[in-house]
Amino acid sequence: MQVDPRGQRFAAVVTTVVLLVVLITGSWPLLAAQTVVFALAVFLGLRSAPYGLLYATLVRPRLSPPTELEDPAPPRFAQGVGLVFALVGTVGYATGTTWLGIGATAFALGAAFLNAVFGFCLGCEMYLLIRRIAPRRGTT
Repeated sequence: MQVDPRGQRFAAVVTTVVLLVVLITGSWPLLAAQTVVFALAVFLGLRSAPYGLLYATLVRPRLSPPTELEDPAPPRFAQGVGLVFALVGTVGYATGTTWLGIGATAFALGAAFLNAVFGFCLGCEMYLLIRRIAPRRGTT
């Protein structure tokens, strides 16, 4: 099932704000909550994730139908990348390894910001590059 790319951009805006607050406050519980959001998007799907539900309920009804839809695999992969960085950041902050928390959060923030402001999904591009480079199963 295809997804509305505007929903991904909305999620990136919310994620950008959350990660910015984490960097300002050093709040590992807030980063842990964002980690759960990423995990839900990866394991339950983009539409079932909290930001996807917010978009579908509050934003989407006020917009015209999307002019294009996209494959959910690249943005779901991007959420997985975000999950890894948020998990590392949470562990860093929670264990007092603040530099690790800041670094991992900053990388996740950079990727979310690119998508929120410019519509450039870094994780999606990584997914497409990996798909081009990696040999397909069943082919030699």
